[in-house]
Amino acid sequence: MKLVHRRNGDHTTLASDVETADSFLTKARGLMFRRTIPDDYALVFRFDDVDRHSLHMVFVPFDIDALWLVGGEVAKKKRLSAWTGIGFGMADTIVELPAGAADDVEEGDLVEVE
Repeated sequence: MKLVHRRNGDHTTLASDVETADSFLTKARGLMFRRTIPDDYALVFRFDDVDRHSLHMVFVPFDIDALWLVGGEVAKKKRLSAWTGIGFGMADTIVELPAGAADDVEEGDLVEVE
């Protein structure tokens, strides 16, 4: 699996190492207690419906980029700081990436797991 960013017919790979948080436990734990993540890594959270979802950085000792997606379209992007970051947004999918990985991603772009 890989995570692809699409805009105006162009596409780039955001991550080639994609993990899905698909159980209650993996969604609750997220990136907590990990020391680092690889530069080409993404953690994807999928939900049944579009709703307001939050992320927190408690026990995450590194910054990340977070994307809130609705139908694959970026609804919100935010850099979350280590330990203290928090973010909220409407989404049916959330993607967590290493800080800087989503620098070229803008609201309205498409991001998909292939």
